[in-house]
Amino acid sequence: MSIMSYNGGAIVAMKGKKCVAIAADRRFGIQAQTLALDFQKIFEMGPHLYLGLPGLATDTQTVHQRLKFRLNLYELRENRRIHPKTFAAMVTNLLYERRFGPYFIEPVIAGLDPVTFEPFVCNMDLIGCPNQPEDFV
Repeated sequence: MSIMSYNGGAIVAMKGKKCVAIAADRRFGIQAQTLALDFQKIFEMGPHLYLGLPGLATDTQTVHQRLKFRLNLYELRENRRIHPKTFAAMVTNLLYERRFGPYFIEPVIAGLDPVTFEPFVCNMDLIGCPNQPEDFV
């Protein structure tokens, strides 16, 4: 059994003309046993920036807290909103730091550039290797 299928999860993100959409299931369970149907896997990281974290539930919460901390520091230092590509680099950096003992999540990022409103969709593997498709993840 893979640790990625222990809590599981499904997330999809799509981009269109000056728009993005991200959706996830809300199920929290251990393999076939369902424990709750209101588990949050998508987090708002900014006005037009969302982060989906499927995978191990404890790592989902830990990574969300660490990224929120780094995002707040970035916005205080730079005095502006973060661009989705910059946020993706921040997530990649966090995951690659732990490559020898990784977080068991596969992040999905969906957002709009705060200046040009260009759509951005990206996903990553356990060690932070980014994938930026043309249409959906």
